[in-house]
Amino acid sequence: MTPEQLKASILQRAMEGKLVSQDPDDEPASELLKRIKAEKEKLIKEGKIKRDKNETEIFRGDDGLHYEKFGDGTVKQVDIPFEIPESWEWVRFSEVSTIVRGGSPRPIREFITEADDGINWIKIGDTNIGGKFINSTKEKIKPTGLKKTRYVTKGTFLLTNSMSFGRPYILNVDGAIHDGWLAISNYEEVFSRDFLYYLLSSKVAYHQFLELISGAVVKNLNSDKVASLLVPVPPKKEQERIVSAVFIGLPKVEDYQKLHDRLEKINKEFPEKLRKSILQYAMQGKLVPQNPNDEPVEVLLEKIRQEKQKLYEEGKLKKKDLEESIIYKGDDNSYYENIPETWVSTTLGNIGVWGAGATPSRSNPKYYGGSIPWLKTGDLTDGYITEIPEYITELALEKTSVKLNPTNSVLIAMYGATIGKLGILTFPVATNQACCACQPIPPVNNWFLFYYLMSIRRHFIDSAEGGAQPNISRIKIVNTPFPMPSYTEQARIVSQVEKSFDLINLLPE
Repeated sequence: MTPEQLKASILQRAMEGKLVSQDPDDEPASELLKRIKAEKEKLIKEGKIKRDKNETEIFRGDDGLHYEKFGDGTVKQVDIPFEIPESWEWVRFSEVSTIVRGGSPRPIREFITEADDGINWIKIGDTNIGGKFINSTKEKIKPTGLKKTRYVTKGTFLLTNSMSFGRPYILNVDGAIHDGWLAISNYEEVFSRDFLYYLLSSKVAYHQFLELISGAVVKNLNSDKVASLLVPVPPKKEQERIVSAVFIGLPKVEDYQKLHDRLEKINKEFPEKLRKSILQYAMQGKLVPQNPNDEPVEVLLEKIRQEKQKLYEEGKLKKKDLEESIIYKGDDNSYYENIPETWVSTTLGNIGVWGAGATPSRSNPKYYGGSIPWLKTGDLTDGYITEIPEYITELALEKTSVKLNPTNSVLIAMYGATIGKLGILTFPVATNQACCACQPIPPVNNWFLFYYLMSIRRHFIDSAEGGAQPNISRIKIVNTPFPMPSYTEQARIVSQVEKSFDLINLLPE
């Protein structure tokens, strides 16, 4: 159960008379309503008020059903929202309160004032999220604006009649209200202030509001709709007991909310933290067992040397890139000092051909709109790259420093908010200068490299340099240590990581 559901449940039980016990010594609500009705009749006879032709009375028939008697004497069965205790009564809201709508002088900017005689201009913006009271206003209007608006006083309830309709607030200031508000007053004979607040905040009111506006094009409440609200009236003393119980219960809901939020955060972060832990174990040689029959990693290193020599002879590799870097175990520069005896710690520059991209001049339209996919770091997906929205031309490839990276290349973002974002190409692609591409030497599994780069993403982010757009360089990448197992162990690790990630993806959100 969410905190919102728990709060709604407490208020619902309160409005059904199930939160506190009934006291047989309490005066029934029916007696209170009789006195109010008698007082109205007296005032009508004295000519001080007029009879409301829309007044109604709800009563329980001998058959146990509820009926509503109207001013013209007609009686109709009424569907009540739920059963209430015998000492309670159902009434239409208009029978126990006055509901009116605000108004707005227009154009409002001509009535806004900072003068001392200005009148508080109460707006939705003067409320606080989750707040109960309106304690102050940001603006005031001229006294002349009162002809086109409605003045209300402290203790009046305000209901929003559109957007988050039906949300109640209690005024702690006097002022004028615009036509986005409904004002509720003259409720004090029947309801305590706090009980009415909880009533209007409960599903008893909200579900009726929803039903009243269902089917309407504009989802607005008006005074007639709110007047028709069916509300339960408990004895006055029981209202006090209910309010006290709610006062005790709601702070516990707030405590529950904090615990719930912590749990939600843990649940939200858990999958990503689990992935990071799996990758860390994988790159320390702890995710799968080593197999003594695997080809020694030294043989893999020799294959890399031979392949790099071949690339050099073909002019695809510079002489300085032939230099081999081996970081022996125990060296302070190694990210994973406790790698297995069968592994070797080398550098990223030693296991592939790395190169950054470029951006053809935007001022030359002949460079864009061709058939060559051109990737920007925002196109990286932390997975296979299967779609790229922008293309450059053969001319751009010929005349600028942009290069085409072959299928299966591993890409890593070097700039700004995307630092460390990854991708693996499923087709040849050129990239901009914010992206670095690696063609792994064949004995290196490109997905093993991908997962290793993912495991040290935080290192790249933390080591980024620069002001408005921090970045990492190609030099920083190629000098980064790389723990290398045998080729077959790389494959086993990749397989286990993917199986583990698939299971994590099945976790409920």
